[in-house]
Amino acid sequence: MTFIIALILAFTSPSKPSGLCSMVSGIHHVTLITRKVQANVDFYAAFLGMRLVKQTAGFEDATQLHLFYGDAKGSPGSLVTFLVWEDGSPGRVGHSQIGELSLAIDPASIGYWLTRCMSFGLRSEGPADEFGEPVLRLKDPDNIIVKLAGARDLKSSAVWDGAGVPVEHAVQRVRGVTMLTETPAESRDFVERHFGYRFQANRGNIDRLVSESGDIVDIRNAQGFWSGAPGPGTADHVAFRATSEEQLHKVHDALKESGASATNLHDRKYFESLYAREPGGTLIELATDKPGMTVDEPQATLGAKLFVPKDPITDLKDLKVVLPQFSMPGEPRINYRDLPFVHRFYTPPDPDGSVFVLLHGSGGNETTLMPLLHEAAPRATLLGVRGRATEEGIPRWYKRITPFSFDQDDIKSEAEAFAAFIEGAVSSYGLDPKKIVYVGYSNGANLLNSLLYLHPNLVHKAVLLRSMPVLKTFPHADLKGTDLLVISGKTDAYGKYASELEARLKQSGATVDSDVISGGHDLGDADIPIIQKWLSQQSN
Repeated sequence: MTFIIALILAFTSPSKPSGLCSMVSGIHHVTLITRKVQANVDFYAAFLGMRLVKQTAGFEDATQLHLFYGDAKGSPGSLVTFLVWEDGSPGRVGHSQIGELSLAIDPASIGYWLTRCMSFGLRSEGPADEFGEPVLRLKDPDNIIVKLAGARDLKSSAVWDGAGVPVEHAVQRVRGVTMLTETPAESRDFVERHFGYRFQANRGNIDRLVSESGDIVDIRNAQGFWSGAPGPGTADHVAFRATSEEQLHKVHDALKESGASATNLHDRKYFESLYAREPGGTLIELATDKPGMTVDEPQATLGAKLFVPKDPITDLKDLKVVLPQFSMPGEPRINYRDLPFVHRFYTPPDPDGSVFVLLHGSGGNETTLMPLLHEAAPRATLLGVRGRATEEGIPRWYKRITPFSFDQDDIKSEAEAFAAFIEGAVSSYGLDPKKIVYVGYSNGANLLNSLLYLHPNLVHKAVLLRSMPVLKTFPHADLKGTDLLVISGKTDAYGKYASELEARLKQSGATVDSDVISGGHDLGDADIPIIQKWLSQQSN
């Protein structure tokens, strides 16, 4: 401890200013990928005390949540953004990526952050000397390396003071990034030539480049590393700052002239941008300072509202149901449990206490049925579940041998696992099993109708959409007290099996209501009034 205190004092003693001017340049933002939005908000907003300044649906994929953290104004240079791949498969950090994110704090705050890490139960390494600066090394919930660097001359003009971190200790802005590359000389030349950085120092296999505004890019020789793979736990890109659209176009023309992989210009609403890959493969963006984060909401309420890109394919009403929900520090939340199936809750603003458990069809996921059921039952809490079997990389509920024959052992084992999941969910989330309504579509509906026989008394109410029997032999089951709705499609190739299914269910004692829509296997608006009518009858 004495050594650490001495090291902190050494780093926080007066030093000469860097001499770097404060003209606009350097890093605009860094974009990374997270697997769990709530854990991400807890780390960056609650622990680090950064302000959530914007939440949007993705520009490339409107069903993907995008969060922006920064200072009080969401100033360029302070922004750290996250693409939310909720429950996505983790990526792999390697060359052709940004490997580390560094955030600037006052050097005198190192002791404060050491204590804060301990109080939050977070492991930290350091402080260590990196190019003459004291640095604490942390990992966020996705194992992304986040460094808190004591950088005396990097200050925010709008420090955020609304998160419980004293202003004097607050994160000021982005200090820099570490770029992993197999071609360090070419990568360094690219960043210097097109984005205004200059060489500052070398430490072993790292060249430090510095911008006019004082932030840094560490070019790390990653020869012999494995290649990076995109996914949660990795960085998507680093964005540098352009003072104007004119400058953006000049860099675009220079990149084209040099043969770089520049893309077309993009309107990202909050900035204009272009993308290019540097010779080592890392994705780089150039983004303008304006119009900025306050273009669609005032500074006082930044980050409070979900915004969508221009002309999204999915409307805002459906996006609010599909995008993962999260709570800000101090707000009530759902604490997800570690259960055998990936799952997602949607809780409406005024829940009526009803809970629908949703089982998607082949190629769907835990959110696929949410917009349909939210339309049918706007005040219901929705629990979407993702099947664990896969076919050509898409989720299913059990293995398929041919389009009309199925792996019987897999059906039984997955049905058993799902029954265990429901038992765990009922216990963990305080659900009333007799008030749950199950809704399954196609492959998911077929698992449900199998569960009725393999695990009697698990399902009491269910909607089976485009369903057919898939068990070769049906165990005896007393389904008295089970209420079911079966909706088939008139032109559905699987529809001819619906009557066989209904007859078997009725023979086993279930109360079965059925309807036929004019369409085929796909779901549509025609299903909604049928479901609503059945739900109304059930409630009466």
